[in-house]
Amino acid sequence: MRIEPPVDTRTVRVPSPAATPARRASAFLSTHPRTRLALLLTAPLFWLVLVYIVALVLLLVTAFWQVDSFTGEIVTEFTFDNIITVVTGSLYQTVTLRTLGVAIAVTIIDVAIALPIAFYMAKVATPRVQRFLVIAVLMPLWASYLVKAYAWRSVLSQDGILEWMLAPLGLHTPGYGLTATIITLSYLWLPYVILPIYAGLERVPDSLLEASADLGGKTWRTVGSVVMPLAFPAIIAGTIFAFSLSLGDYITVNIVGGANQMLGNLVYTNVGAANNLPLAAAIALIPIVIIFGYLALVRRTGALDNL
Repeated sequence: MRIEPPVDTRTVRVPSPAATPARRASAFLSTHPRTRLALLLTAPLFWLVLVYIVALVLLLVTAFWQVDSFTGEIVTEFTFDNIITVVTGSLYQTVTLRTLGVAIAVTIIDVAIALPIAFYMAKVATPRVQRFLVIAVLMPLWASYLVKAYAWRSVLSQDGILEWMLAPLGLHTPGYGLTATIITLSYLWLPYVILPIYAGLERVPDSLLEASADLGGKTWRTVGSVVMPLAFPAIIAGTIFAFSLSLGDYITVNIVGGANQMLGNLVYTNVGAANNLPLAAAIALIPIVIIFGYLALVRRTGALDNL
């Protein structure tokens, strides 16, 4: 009979790791989740405050300064002259109404085009076609803004393809102007409207559509009574993109707008050629106030949760 050697039952001690500062910090953070979260958010929040909030505060402060008419230097003395000029000046009132009209028109056009596209993507298309359509919607975003704007300038010109297509019908291209600006901006911002509406419609349960059909609801009744109320916050989220981006744009109107100006053009002119930064800051406050007013108006719809 084979006798096994005795087993050594003594405990083998494993040396503990050295208590380095990194290990102590790691142990502290593992037991303090709020501190860990605060440190994680410090860098992005610092960047957001520095770039966004501080920039807006400096813009607001600059609007209450003025430029010395003789030296051209900025005088840091508090005055309401720029605000009064922007509010009461007929030029600024006209340009503000024009910019607001263009932004509203672009928003309405984009929503009208985006709704059927987003509904087909979310509720009708097969998963394979759905993926293809999502890529197709995103593809224009891969191209340069200027390339797309100048492409529309070529299309809308008197010798462009649109004139060639409309001439046999006795029609003509709209040429350069506000119409061309609205068309170009509608094309540029359409993907930003389709995607939030598509995301909102995708969250609408298919069972609700089936229940509406079982109860005798026709297509348009189902869309109006079931789909639209549930998708309304997503639609408003899409309008925020189209409206705000159109309100602050100034490049497109320079390319296809002809002699028309929008608020962005006035800001650019006063910063560059006129060298009047305080007046430019006062003009820039107009779209900022409009956007904040619009956001406050739609906040209760839940649209901000769909951004």
